[in-house]
Amino acid sequence: MIGYLTLGTNDLDKAVAYYDELLAEIGAKRYMTEETFVAWTTGADSTPISISKPFNGEPATVGNGVMAAIEVDSKEAVDRVYAKAIAMGSADEGAAGPRGEGFYAGYFRDLDGNKLNVFCVSW
Repeated sequence: MIGYLTLGTNDLDKAVAYYDELLAEIGAKRYMTEETFVAWTTGADSTPISISKPFNGEPATVGNGVMAAIEVDSKEAVDRVYAKAIAMGSADEGAAGPRGEGFYAGYFRDLDGNKLNVFCVSW
């Protein structure tokens, strides 16, 4: 249902380096690079994630209550991506672990303060 996700940044070079390294943990690669944005995907069937300078030229800000969730295929992948994010300077928003029946997730903020979640489900 969601075609793609865009997160704002105030330092495109720093954000691109962060997401290059973080998303490599799940096999994502850049598929679009422009002057003001970069996008990554794991393939034709995945929802791309992009980082962009705001179109209006104003500073990027984070939305209160807004979160992007990245689905992976195992608890080990959740642990790996969450640990990578924290090691790269992400703020911890909730350590990787079970969050109810069949849901395993870790929460963090990227270097611009955007809230992300990496999760897997096993119903």
